[in-house]
Order: sequence, then C-alpha cells, then structure tokens
Amino acid sequence: MKYASVFRAALDQVHAEGRYRVFADLKRHRGEFPRATWTREDGTSSEVVVWCSNDYLGQGQNPVVLDAMHRVIEDTGAGSGGTRNISGTTHDHVELERELADLHGKESALLFTSGYVSNQASLSTLYKILPGLIVFSDALNHNSMISGIRAGGRDQRQVFSHNDLGHLEELLAAVDPEAPKLIAFESVYSMDGDIADIAGTVALAKKYGALTYLDEVHAVGMYGPRGAGVAERDGVMDQIDIVEGTLGKAFGVMGGYIAADAAIVDAIRSFADGFIFTTSIPPALAAGAVASIRYLKDHNEVRIAHQARAAALKARLLKAGLPVMPSASHIVPVLVGDAAHCKLISDILLNEHGIYVQPVNYPTVPRGMERLRFTPSPAHSDAMMDGLAAALKELWTRCSIAQVGSVAA
Repeated sequence: MKYASVFRAALDQVHAEGRYRVFADLKRHRGEFPRATWTREDGTSSEVVVWCSNDYLGQGQNPVVLDAMHRVIEDTGAGSGGTRNISGTTHDHVELERELADLHGKESALLFTSGYVSNQASLSTLYKILPGLIVFSDALNHNSMISGIRAGGRDQRQVFSHNDLGHLEELLAAVDPEAPKLIAFESVYSMDGDIADIAGTVALAKKYGALTYLDEVHAVGMYGPRGAGVAERDGVMDQIDIVEGTLGKAFGVMGGYIAADAAIVDAIRSFADGFIFTTSIPPALAAGAVASIRYLKDHNEVRIAHQARAAALKARLLKAGLPVMPSASHIVPVLVGDAAHCKLISDILLNEHGIYVQPVNYPTVPRGMERLRFTPSPAHSDAMMDGLAAALKELWTRCSIAQVGSVAA
C-alpha cells in the first residue's frame, strides 16, 4: 500500500469540501486582551482583535492569576514530576481540588489534564463501577462525552433528542427499572448557545432512579453568584450527582475536573485510566486556577459585565441584518451555511479588517450549519463591536452569504 497517497487523498477531500483548518499564529498581549499579534507565513505581522477565544472573561490575563503562577514557579519549579499515583501530587493540586469542591458545594473534586480527559475518563469509568449501567446522552453532547460513553459501554447507551425531556422520559420508562442509569448532559451547549432545563432533568432522574452527570464546561466562572455554573444560578447544584468542568475557559488556565460526593470521586480516582496513567498538570497551573476561582467567586460584577457585552453584540449584529442564531447564553453564533463561504469570510475578516474568528465547520457542527461563533468578553469595547458589525454587514453582501445562509436555515 502507498500510505502517503492515502493520507494525501484524505486531506484532498477536506480541502475539496472547503473545511481544511488553518491555524493563525497569534501572540496575545499581556494586559491588553483581546488584542494579539498575528504572524503570517511570510513572516510579516499585524495587530488583530480576537473574537473567538474561550478565555471568556480574560482571566488568562488577570494579574492576580499571573502573579500566583509566577510565585509557584519561583518556589517549586516547572513540572509536577509525574502521575498523581507516583510522584505528581503537589500541595497546589490538593488546594485546587478543595477549592473546586467548595465552588460546587460538593464533598470532593478530582483534577484531570483537560476537560476532554475528565469527561472521557469519568464516563467510561462509571461503566466499570456500575455493571449494566445505561447512560442517557443528549444528542448534542460534546465529543468528549460521546467518546467516554462509547468507550465504556457502546451498547448500553440511549441518545435522546437535544433538550427534549419528553423523549428522555420515554427512553427512561422503557428500560429495566432496576438497571443502574445515568443522564449525561450539558448546561450550556457551546455551538448553539442554548441552555438545558437542569431542574426538569433532575426531576426525571429522581423519578426513574438515575444519576445525573452535568458538563458545565461553558458555564463555570460565568453563571451563578459565585461562578459555579448554571446549576448554581438555577438553585439545583445540590441535586446534581457529578458536575464536570474545565479550568481552560472562563478560569483562563488549563485542566479539567469533576466534583461529587467523596465516594464517587474516590472510586473514579481509583479506576480511571485517564487519571491514573497521565502526568498531572504543573503546580503553577494549579495555583493560577486557584487564584482565578477565588477571584471570580468574589467578583460577580465580571459576570454581569460579560452578559451585558454578549447582549450588546447580539443587538448590533441583529440590527445589521445578520442571521444571528437564537442563543440564551453568552455565545453569539452567526449562521453561514456553507463551509467554503464560512472560511472565505473568516479569511477576509482577518486579512482586511484585523478581526480573528475561526470558521466552525463539520464535524464540529452538521453540514449546512456552518457558522461564525463569536465570544464577546468584558474587554470587547463598543468600538470593537461596531467595527465587527460593519465588517460583517459589508462582507455578507460582498461574499453572497445571505443566499447561502437562507438555504441552510
């Protein structure tokens, strides 16, 4: 077999569909989020405004976070030294897990190297601990959740229509009432920006004897009076069995975690390959996360400002006649409906307007639902929003996006 030709053919297919991903070489400016320097392939550079960062609140630039990380590097060095089971547990890891447990009002928490790993490892491990487990998974759950469920029990899962509690109840009622069950869902769905009915899901879980597993990755730091997520905002955090989150988005650092009753956390810690066999995050990252969580617990005004900025951008884009998709959250998706057009408009925004937003194409979203996904932060000014709206309005006509988007809709 000519292996090189097979790989080239696979890439040619992605190019032909107009969804080949090109990464922009960006260097962020400390203290000037969301500004960055973009370096082109020819070595030239220019200044851009970043509109698609998941560092939603700019905490990756917060001096409180940076100072904490610097202190720990000076005190302890760089790496953690290995896996937690052998040599990689530090005081900073322990302190962070205590902070996370407190944030969510749970007995315990467990750190992973990323949000992806925390979902994949935890969900697959639950099948080991609960023989015969049936997982009920929302149809739009993140790939990390799907991967964990498939790895644990491909034939023991039920997929319910997105945010459809009626369909979920039908599936719950149809299985063995004595079988162990778990409902896996997200609070904020990051591509559409819609929010789950957590209270309604919890009610069904209680009715049918199921555990709940809630991914709050796109909500921690940003919702609730202390930033614990939508479940805190809605007053149902204490009724969620396992909450999963990330440190790499609103908290501005890196890592993932779960929080739950001590026995659940300890069991996953003891059985999860994705925890046992991987090096732990560096102590400096853990210290930065602690500082970020503590800061956001005490600064609800940041969340208020964030929601106001998101609403302001939605209003501007709608006024400009752009196809803003319905979103109940801070995420502002604008439908394009074609992969090639989506990349084209993204490229023009970067090259001609100094606006950086990556196209969102298949497989992240279904074909025909390609979009630009904007994530305004408290640091995005009115002038930045006006510039973005004007550029998009001009390009929508120039690139014939309106006709494509109307077909996709």
